[in-house]
Amino acid sequence: MVQYNFKKITVVPNGKDFVDIILSRTQRQTPTVVHKGYAISRLRQFYMRKVKYTQQNFHEKLSTIIEEFPRLDEIHPFYGDLLHVLYNKDHYKLALGQINTARNLISKIAKDYVKLLKYGDSLYRCKSLKVAALGRMCTVIKRIGPSLAYLEQIRQHMARLPSIDPNTRTILICGYPNVGKSSFMNKITRADVDVQPYAFTTKSLFVGHTDYKYLRYQVIDTPGILDRPFEDRNIIEMCSITALAHLRAAVLFFLDISGSCGYSIAQQAALFHSIKSLFMNKPLIIVCNKTDLQPLDGISEEDRKLVIEMKAEAMKTVIGQGGEPENEEGVLLTMSTLTEDGVIAVKNAACERLLNQRVELKKKSKKMNDCRNRFHVALPKPRDQKERPPCIPQAVLEAKAKQAEEEKKRKTEKDLEEENGGAGVYSASLKKNYILASDEWKEDVLPEILDGHNVYDFIDPDILLRLEELEREEGLRQAEEEADDFEMDGEELSPEEQEALAEIRKKKNLLIQQHRMKKSTAESRPVVPRKFDTDRKFTTKRMGRQLSTLGLDPSLAINRARSKSRGRKRERSVERGEADGGDTMDIDGNQASKKLRLRSMSRSRSRSRPPITEVLPGEGLKDSAQKSYSYIETKAPVLWETFHWKDGQALRHVQEIKL
Repeated sequence: MVQYNFKKITVVPNGKDFVDIILSRTQRQTPTVVHKGYAISRLRQFYMRKVKYTQQNFHEKLSTIIEEFPRLDEIHPFYGDLLHVLYNKDHYKLALGQINTARNLISKIAKDYVKLLKYGDSLYRCKSLKVAALGRMCTVIKRIGPSLAYLEQIRQHMARLPSIDPNTRTILICGYPNVGKSSFMNKITRADVDVQPYAFTTKSLFVGHTDYKYLRYQVIDTPGILDRPFEDRNIIEMCSITALAHLRAAVLFFLDISGSCGYSIAQQAALFHSIKSLFMNKPLIIVCNKTDLQPLDGISEEDRKLVIEMKAEAMKTVIGQGGEPENEEGVLLTMSTLTEDGVIAVKNAACERLLNQRVELKKKSKKMNDCRNRFHVALPKPRDQKERPPCIPQAVLEAKAKQAEEEKKRKTEKDLEEENGGAGVYSASLKKNYILASDEWKEDVLPEILDGHNVYDFIDPDILLRLEELEREEGLRQAEEEADDFEMDGEELSPEEQEALAEIRKKKNLLIQQHRMKKSTAESRPVVPRKFDTDRKFTTKRMGRQLSTLGLDPSLAINRARSKSRGRKRERSVERGEADGGDTMDIDGNQASKKLRLRSMSRSRSRSRPPITEVLPGEGLKDSAQKSYSYIETKAPVLWETFHWKDGQALRHVQEIKL
């Protein structure tokens, strides 16, 4: 099956862009690397290669354009006539012919200048010939600029054409404008065709797909056709005529019997008779639409006669397909796209008639005869009058009987439900599968004897009174707990204490609000070190002032904060002074620590990294000298290569294993 996809056609550049693309590619692939001192043969070869490469690029680009555009004589007649209607076949062929002529001219120019370059006697002469060759090629491309622009416009329009398969099952909708064709298309397919209450809303072919008996059908909505001579029809109407002429499809001719489309039934009948030659050998159905406005029985006698004449013409297509003249079903149908009355019936009738026609054509084809020759149905003939019934082994019969008995014995809940009244009447018992000592206990509401005890002995007759007492007692206890809850209300405090309490509560609320603000902006707030805290929000002086305003002594809190902020260096200096045997003088307070720091011994080395020559336990070395020797032997070559990494490859040292 041939598929036409015009969306894959390559973009056609205009003349200027075409030249820029080819010359830039030539410059990239064959950069100019020649000098005066080169031999003349080398110069000739370079410029000949440049001219040939440019010609090859032009040839490839132009060949791609010629090959990808469809040839009207080789494609399906439907597409050939459609392209002729839309773009004028003569102009289309002329543009492709000019592209082909330009390709041949460029090949001839390159061939001539390559011959001249073989006799170039200097760098200047070879370069001048190369410039002349490329210039003439570009001139040829610029002359066909209008043809390239025309083909690009055609490519863009062809990419917007619907993908129509001329060989698949197709339903074609035709008729006067504004008779309900697009509305019917939207009802039976997923297509979204614009529907408006004026003529020629549909200006091109639209395609949708529908299913019938698990087969996919192609539905084509055509623009409206007017009853006028063939020469006076415009491009929009010619698209419909082309589809009717070349597509093997079931044709639905829509008839607006209400007259709301602006055309009478007589005018629509005249159109039907003028294009009925296009309906030959196609299943034809006349669809009377808009029955919600005007039923078919309510039209006048003259209009009824016209409809009957159209029906008689449609019956000829049924007879031509081998049908019976009495079979009038599926020829004249009524529907309303507004109320969706009869829409599915019209679709099913069209699909059924089209399917029957395609089956009959395949039966009459040569391919069907070839298939029949491969098959032979053998029918056995009786050799005598003796009856020979089928013989089934006894074991098989017993197995089947046993299986049937098991199926009869076993009943599911579904079977029980159907036997006892069906859903809503039968209620499945959940107790019938209980595992009890006696099956009689399964349906008991409450067993009288359980585990050897009388169940009634464990039931208190005054249980409701006891429950009320428990609830009353629980309420009293909750009231006592609420009374015991302590909450400082400030009535038992002095005025100073009340002010302090109010200040504390105010501060507490402020801290809660600040915490909530910080929590809400925690992700976006940057973390600032304390050394950048220029506002000095958290200092001992501020803490002292706040505690003093609350009537508290801040000295202990300040001393504790200062003791916590002291570093490890001061503690070490004090300990070191004590370890020296008390050589330092006893000095009180801060003076003592300052003196001790001034007189402290030299700072000890860091304990995190021992010296290289120090022997650590578990290394397997005897002394520091042996460790120094091993370090030099292993690390020195690596360090040498590290400091001499700029040396060349020839200067690198190749390590050798000493045996």
